[in-house]
Amino acid sequence: MQEKITTPATKGIIIGLILICLALAVSFSGTKMNKPVQYIGYVVYLAGIIFSISQYGKQINYNSTFGNYFGHGFKIAAIVTAIMIVFIVVFMMVFPEFKDKALDEARKNMVSKNYTDDQIDKAMDFTKKFFLVFLVAGTLIGYLIIGAIAALIGAAMTKKNPNNFSQDINQIGS
Repeated sequence: MQEKITTPATKGIIIGLILICLALAVSFSGTKMNKPVQYIGYVVYLAGIIFSISQYGKQINYNSTFGNYFGHGFKIAAIVTAIMIVFIVVFMMVFPEFKDKALDEARKNMVSKNYTDDQIDKAMDFTKKFFLVFLVAGTLIGYLIIGAIAALIGAAMTKKNPNNFSQDINQIGS
């Protein structure tokens, strides 16, 4: 009996929920501005996709190619990215004080780099106006790039033993 194949959607939702829990824990623990801590989510995301691809290979008895493994991993990355964008937008609407904290941190950073008051004010006005756009674009680009890298690593690491004579059409697109 063949093991049931877990869909990329299921894996993406699980990884997305884990990342949301991590983001909430980091945000409310007060360590958000601590640089090393904020990268824990990316490490979990990377590892989650690589592990998911490896499990997918195991579920299909490694009867696939690099491209199919990569596609499976990238589908997971796309789902996680969509989940994280929705989370970021909702989080900023529910907790607008985090926007203020981020803007204050940016202002402090600019002051420490000896920007003039006029430069700081212009930059802060521009950032306030397009804050959500920058946040969504950064999330989209960051998660897709890291997801693509994870999918490449996972596809490269997973054993490949494609049986070219078998026409298992069900695995295509899984």
